[in-house]
Amino acid sequence: MLVIFRVAANIPVPGVDKEALRSFLGNSQFFGLLNIFSGGALTNLSIAMLGVGPYITGSIIMQLLTMIFPRLKEMYQEEGEAGRARFNQYSRLLTVPLGLLQAYGLLIILSRQNILPHLGIFGFLTNMVVITAGTMFLVWIGELISEKGIGNGISLMIFAGIVSGLPTNFGQFVFDVRNSPEKLPSYLVFAAIALIVVAGVVYITEAQRNIPVSYAKRVRGNRVYGGVSTHLPLRVNQAGVIPIIFAVSIVLFPGLIGSFLAGVPNSTAQFISDFLIKMFNNQWIYGSVYFVLVFVFTYFYTAVTFDPQSIADNIQKQGGFVLGIRPGRQTAEYLYRIINRITLVGAVFLGLTAVLPIAAQGVFAIQTFTIGGTALLIAVSVVLETLKQVQSQIVTYEYE
Repeated sequence: MLVIFRVAANIPVPGVDKEALRSFLGNSQFFGLLNIFSGGALTNLSIAMLGVGPYITGSIIMQLLTMIFPRLKEMYQEEGEAGRARFNQYSRLLTVPLGLLQAYGLLIILSRQNILPHLGIFGFLTNMVVITAGTMFLVWIGELISEKGIGNGISLMIFAGIVSGLPTNFGQFVFDVRNSPEKLPSYLVFAAIALIVVAGVVYITEAQRNIPVSYAKRVRGNRVYGGVSTHLPLRVNQAGVIPIIFAVSIVLFPGLIGSFLAGVPNSTAQFISDFLIKMFNNQWIYGSVYFVLVFVFTYFYTAVTFDPQSIADNIQKQGGFVLGIRPGRQTAEYLYRIINRITLVGAVFLGLTAVLPIAAQGVFAIQTFTIGGTALLIAVSVVLETLKQVQSQIVTYEYE
């Protein structure tokens, strides 16, 4: 299935100017991120150039809608597998209009950059349908991998796209060192820092605060139930990589508008376009806004997904209590205080990881192996999750 995905990612739409496309992607942070979520398909302007981006956007929108519509929240959290299956079906249905909309905007921008030839109305509509169908095809493959393989299929496809560029980067590294030996010390320092960063990402991703929970003894007939002590794990990075995706979508939106207006023959539109592009090409402005948005969205998404009151109620219903804390409202307040404190660490960590590539490029002036914070977090998270899935399979077959 991954081979089929990589083949689809290398089937280009006809008439592409590859040199113009490579230059355009290298100068655009927005399309660089979109290329990550397309699994590298945008580099070739392939029929799957949007990748699973519209599906991820649809899933985020559905998650946000759970805050507005209680019925959706009940479906996702309380109705079990059947409820989640319906919720995911709504996400897939939302993917189609989002894919058409993104295909339209992308084709317009690429046409104005002279990367695509001029398309007639029929050719334009045909490409929109083909690109959207490519996205749905990748979503289908991803769900098949989830169903018949190990781990999350969508995440594995994004991971495959991220690592597919490593051989090219390694070749560029060898070429640079061979032609400029004086750069070798900088590369070695950069590699050492990169290893430390990856270790830090693994540590924070796996870090959790254990809240001790005890359960009272209950006598039913001749049997005694409960009387055990366990713990409630609270992850430091409760929100995962979602805050970075949220933040990127917002911080790069002005740049996308600027690119869209660049081809409009109007002085006001040209002024707005130049202002937006120059402002968000300033690394200090971009990095500062990016860090603040990641920090805010980490708290926001944690508040959406973690409900202290619901957890406190469930513990109380099962006859449990946190040591030294009264069940019910006081337990919820205690959990709220704890999650706020550890989320501070997670939010600062995510923000620093997000802006780290910007700092690395500025300090070392190295483009090779400069992997984005989003890509790094996704890659590490997918590897850790796949390892857990493999270990669970081993335990299933060889419990002893």
